[in-house]
Amino acid sequence: LSRPAAGVHRQILLATVGWFVGYQLVKRAEYVHAKVDREMFEYIRHHPVDFHAPAEKKRIGQLLEDFYPVR
Repeated sequence: LSRPAAGVHRQILLATVGWFVGYQLVKRAEYVHAKVDREMFEYIRHHPVDFHAPAEKKRIGQLLEDFYPVR
């Protein structure tokens, strides 16, 4: 005989454990990315000569080559 509610407690436990592990992994990934961003911005702040702004922005037409259809 099999009851419909058999094993529900195990499913709830595993779902809770999965949620907790996923939450911790996301939190750690966000921490690592924030740390990398902080270090990168600090480097940029200390070395402004290496990261000068371009004189003028280029338009997309200036970046792409002219298109000539081949028939």
